[in-house]
Amino acid sequence: MLVFGLFSECVTRAPGLILANANYVKKVIFPLEVLPVVSLGAAVFHLCVSLLVWLGFYLIFFQVPSVTILALPVVLLPLVLLTLGVSWFLASLGVYLRDVGQFIGILITILMFLSPVFYPVGALPQEYQQMMHLSPLTYIVEETRNVMIWNKSIDWSNWSFWTVFSAFVAWLGFAWFQKTRKGFPDVL
Repeated sequence: MLVFGLFSECVTRAPGLILANANYVKKVIFPLEVLPVVSLGAAVFHLCVSLLVWLGFYLIFFQVPSVTILALPVVLLPLVLLTLGVSWFLASLGVYLRDVGQFIGILITILMFLSPVFYPVGALPQEYQQMMHLSPLTYIVEETRNVMIWNKSIDWSNWSFWTVFSAFVAWLGFAWFQKTRKGFPDVL
């Protein structure tokens, strides 16, 4: 839930970022691409607070977590890049299509149940496990669970793939944002 909370908080808030800060678009020269980064920073802060609560309960009910938990920031790097790219795209799209926010709420709910948030992928029948890997959050949720709870190290080949993929999504989202930002003042 910690990983999904970070993603959903940013993506749900993204379509309204530019609309909520229209005064920055019209009157002030302001780097608008910073708004999704600020939203991501707030979500990372909420993740850190939630992680401290989880750590407190883990210490009380189990023991000291294994050393593999120190790899958590590395595991979360693809998530941060993916979230930032999707946020840039949706923040720009939200200016032109005002109803994107309602549609994103439904998609986030569907994505929550198509990601292994409440159960590991291994708990599903074999024929459905491949379908679960279509979700972009599956790898990150599974690796976070492995690092925090099951004392397993990072699968570096999958991590490399998802980091490159997430960096590409971030680049595409930023490029889309920069291409469409010229029309923001006219639409607002």
